[in-house]
Amino acid sequence: MVLGVTGASGAVFARRMLQLLEADRRVAKIHLVVSGSGLKVLREELGLEVTKGAVLAAKLAEGPASKTEYLLDSDIGASIASGSYPVDGMVVMPCSTGCLAQIANGISSTLIERAADVCLKERRKLILAVRDTPLSRVHLKNMLAAHEAGAEIFPIMPAFYHHPATLDDIVTQFCCRVLAHLGLEQKHQFQWKGERGRGGSGEEL
Repeated sequence: MVLGVTGASGAVFARRMLQLLEADRRVAKIHLVVSGSGLKVLREELGLEVTKGAVLAAKLAEGPASKTEYLLDSDIGASIASGSYPVDGMVVMPCSTGCLAQIANGISSTLIERAADVCLKERRKLILAVRDTPLSRVHLKNMLAAHEAGAEIFPIMPAFYHHPATLDDIVTQFCCRVLAHLGLEQKHQFQWKGERGRGGSGEEL
């Protein structure tokens, strides 16, 4: 799996996603790429002050990151930049509208953008967890263009029907929903069973 982190607010989602991928036995390897702006957001929102990639991965995962390989966003010649390298899917979380624009228009100036472009051309799963509001007409057009190219647009819009008690409950449920779209359903993910499943009568009031 490839996890790209860009310079949009929502570092807690990137952290939880990496933790879930590390804990999932079905995932053999994770390629973590953080943009320059993404590093600034991690520093601002999570207080991560690191210069070495391996240390960053461990700190972001808040524990062992034995399956994670950190790649520089400037390393356009990295393994995931080629379609010949086998990857099962990629998530950009959070995905800035700037990164969205580059991917939607096939501009690959960084490793995150190139890896996403590879997923599109090889017909592999690509999920863009866009995080911005309000959305301009340009943003909406770029979302449509990326979707038409094969990406899944998965804006960071937390759910509340599972009655979250903490911020972590909200973040975890969202990340689980993303992983389900990658074929990695999580046991602790809440699944709506309908009114009867929640103990209700199912009748209209």
